[in-house]
Amino acid sequence: MFEVPRTAGGHPRLVIGVLATLFLAGAVWTGVATATKMPRDALMASLRPDMPPRPEAVVVETLPKLAARLDAEAAAGRFTGAVLVAKGDQVLFRQVYGKANYEQGKAMKLDSRFRLASISKQFTAVAILKLQDEGKLKTSDPVCKWIDPCPAAWADIHIGQLLSHDSGIPDLMARPAWGLRRVTHATIAELTEDSKKYPLQFEPGTKVRYNNAAFNLAAAIVEKASGKPFDDYMRDTFFQKLGMGDTGLDLDGGDHGVIMGYANLPGGLAAQPNANTSIVAGAGAVYSTLDDLLVWQRALHRGHLLKPLSYQEMLTDHAPADMAPTERGHARRDWGYGIFANSLGDRVSPAFHDRQIYHTGSWGGFRNLMSYQPDADVTVIVLSNNYHLRDQVFLITQQAMAEALGRDFPTTLAR
Repeated sequence: MFEVPRTAGGHPRLVIGVLATLFLAGAVWTGVATATKMPRDALMASLRPDMPPRPEAVVVETLPKLAARLDAEAAAGRFTGAVLVAKGDQVLFRQVYGKANYEQGKAMKLDSRFRLASISKQFTAVAILKLQDEGKLKTSDPVCKWIDPCPAAWADIHIGQLLSHDSGIPDLMARPAWGLRRVTHATIAELTEDSKKYPLQFEPGTKVRYNNAAFNLAAAIVEKASGKPFDDYMRDTFFQKLGMGDTGLDLDGGDHGVIMGYANLPGGLAAQPNANTSIVAGAGAVYSTLDDLLVWQRALHRGHLLKPLSYQEMLTDHAPADMAPTERGHARRDWGYGIFANSLGDRVSPAFHDRQIYHTGSWGGFRNLMSYQPDADVTVIVLSNNYHLRDQVFLITQQAMAEALGRDFPTTLAR
């Protein structure tokens, strides 16, 4: 499942220190590499002039503590997946572990495609903000301007509240017959009609409650405002232009080259072939690779995707001012549009306190975390094709971040 926080919130406060990264937009990016199935000439033509083509992917291991730890964990069968760390224009670490498909004996590769699950939410948020930059909508627009017919209870909900989890619309998993819906294909239009059936859980803007259904509605609004199917809009507007040839949306359950996801069940490691990401179209349907995700991170945080005000809006804390100062015993995170910010290093030992912009993802046999530290321009991407490696993925992410920042190397989670 996706992460479902228990706490609640909708009043904007800026995330301190992140906007300085906007002015890195002209920086030359020479350290990034990727394997792509696009022809080299087509790839070069698809990239912006100020984003040079990428060389072929190679293994990089210049973080010795992280490398040693991952080698040991993979050898013991405790980690399978892919890890990338970059600082500025330099890739510090790029390596894969385990199998892409254990039944078929397929090795994991540097360009293996993973289901991103909830990391996908930031892509939907950027799509909405891009349409705002183009003058086609505003995040302050009432949802009912774009969803027609619209339930009367939604009259006070605006688009931004779909992206910051404070709309009050019940999430998919809070509805009756979730088990059946989970395995049944749905279109975005069908998901929209489903959401109309249920009363609000709280008054819009008064609480936050993690919400996949709201991002499905945001995807429907992208379709209406752009005049294109959601997956076509994402491909044409972002993935092709950035040369992200291994990235797309799985809305049809087809063969998109995504590796197999797994779960640790009582009988052992079990394949999870029925991902059915159609039901999380705007919340979790993107698949991608390590290097494509690094392209996305650089484009987003260096100002290639959004105007400064929209980027600022994405990273603003939209939780209410009176929200509790802690969540699940930890410092409360900032609730941005499809993204969070917090000092994640406080949750490991030894701790470090650098602010990170991040999102997790878990669905259909996958567990992921992608984090960005703006002051030092460090990106850490950890993708695993084992749903039950939540703690491992989190600790690996923070070990990678700590070593890249020159902090003490964490050895355990702080409970």
